[in-house]
Amino acid sequence: MNTAHATRAPSAEQQAAVPGKRPALARHIQPVVLAGGSGTRLWPLSREHYPKQMVGLLTNDSLLESTVQRLDGFSGAFAIADEWILVCGENHRFMSAELVQRGGRAARIVLEPDPRNTAPALTIAALAATEGEQDPILAVMPADHAVTDNEAFQLALSKAAAYASDGAIVALGVIPHRAETGYGYIRVGVALGREGGYVLDRFVEKPHRELAEQYVRSEEYWWNSGIFVMRASVWLGAIKALRPDIFEACADAYRGGTSDAPFFRLDATAFDRCPADSIDYAVMERLNEDARFPGVVVPLDAGWSDIGSWDAIWEIMPKDDEGNVARGRVVFEQSTDSLAHSEGRLIACIGLRGVVVIETADAVLVADKQYAQQVKAVVGRLKSEHGAEVSDHRKVHRPWGCYDSVDNGERFQVKRIIVNPGASLSLQMHYHRAEHWVVVRGTAKVTCGEKSFLLTENQSTFIPLGTTHRLENPGKTPLEIIEVQSGAYLGEDDIVRFEDRFGRV
Repeated sequence: MNTAHATRAPSAEQQAAVPGKRPALARHIQPVVLAGGSGTRLWPLSREHYPKQMVGLLTNDSLLESTVQRLDGFSGAFAIADEWILVCGENHRFMSAELVQRGGRAARIVLEPDPRNTAPALTIAALAATEGEQDPILAVMPADHAVTDNEAFQLALSKAAAYASDGAIVALGVIPHRAETGYGYIRVGVALGREGGYVLDRFVEKPHRELAEQYVRSEEYWWNSGIFVMRASVWLGAIKALRPDIFEACADAYRGGTSDAPFFRLDATAFDRCPADSIDYAVMERLNEDARFPGVVVPLDAGWSDIGSWDAIWEIMPKDDEGNVARGRVVFEQSTDSLAHSEGRLIACIGLRGVVVIETADAVLVADKQYAQQVKAVVGRLKSEHGAEVSDHRKVHRPWGCYDSVDNGERFQVKRIIVNPGASLSLQMHYHRAEHWVVVRGTAKVTCGEKSFLLTENQSTFIPLGTTHRLENPGKTPLEIIEVQSGAYLGEDDIVRFEDRFGRV
């Protein structure tokens, strides 16, 4: 990198961040995953209740699974904590827990009553990490980013941890290969020490096109990856000094929280007082205000992308000889530089140039790749019209399994329901609908009023309107049933729960 234009020399505090003797308490790296994003620009795959970190956008694994696998085989100077910390919303808790487990990790999952952006989320995670007088190095990663080279990522993390152990707040920066207006930038100062880091001169906002081009030509500005490394106590000291209102609200919310392993619920009243702000705004842009918190940048060359839009997906994915990207059942004919993603039905693309086509069971997106950022506007319009496609897919995941709304019409709805082995729905009743259940696969234990009985394949039962009932899977294989609902109102809010193992009563 060319640092000839860097004007700011490292301060004494920043020089002190060069690796040396590590404090006794910084013995391990505590991975922290921030999973509160919504990913509206990746609609229709990403939905409000099924955001992009839960979707397999690049591979069959979700982005969250890929994130928790990113440190597998880590061999740096610090050990990786056995239990990760994940911060997410209440609505996403069960799916997040399932995906973390599927990724082969144990996690303590801290639940935000309402989203407050990344600075409060990290503050809560740091409070959790310092329990028992621990002071680990936090490796803070968004759940919805992509990294294609885990080995290179781990090398950058090792270098960043060396600086963080001595008190620096470290940002991983990506040397840009194009002018990008969708990313924030970091102005990089002079080189520091043997670990390949640089003085963090300042953070800058997402630039307009002309300014972004100047940044790339100058070689002084790197993309801000949104991945940070620092000791937990250093972050808490910085947020307390620079944004005491955030620190105090988070401390009160954590102090008043309750544990329901693996979940930790913050005190909602206290957290409601917390201002919303990002890590960048709250701390990183203000590091120069307090010399106690030196900033360092370590280069990240690991195929990073925040994959915030469909054109970014196209950019990172392998392409055919014509520059096309296909996932699922796709046929390209005389088309170039296009992206097509099918969740089921065949997509045939003929004579297309730079087009995005995304197919799901209930929605299809067709867009010029240059206008991929405008998907967010479409989602906003659908939301104002109360479109169901904003919040959920046709297939909806639940802590006990999932259901797929196969068909519906006036006064009826047909669902395909899958209940995981050993799982059960809540004991419930409906005011406005009756239900017919037909077992397609597996064995069902049914509670209907005062009766409890088993149903096997090709057997059925009827649940009258207003009757207390429950569906359970006592077997070791998934239970699949077809449910036909009939009645004056068929909404999901017509459920009165009496007992529920997932705390939804």
